[in-house]
Amino acid sequence: MRVEFESELWIWDARRDESWTFVSLPVDASEEIRHRAGGLRRGFGSLRVRVAVGATVWTTSIFPGSGRGAYVLPVKRAVRTAESLAAGDVVSVAVELLDL
Repeated sequence: MRVEFESELWIWDARRDESWTFVSLPVDASEEIRHRAGGLRRGFGSLRVRVAVGATVWTTSIFPGSGRGAYVLPVKRAVRTAESLAAGDVVSVAVELLDL
């Protein structure tokens, strides 16, 4: 399954001083992912994904977000630097689930 979307980069409030930066997947796509995953998950409810942002592609995990029903995707510093991104920027993202 592949999901393409645009989302705003945001910093996790609990780790604000460490700049943990994320994007939220769309709620409808997150619901479909949960349905397809059928209980398959790793630590913290994560699922393995391949991600593309601009010219940068990497493998990571998405995690269930709290409160909004959407998965969240961490965007590491190396990606933000390579793509000249900062919190508050809207970014185009492609996410492909690897374990389904």
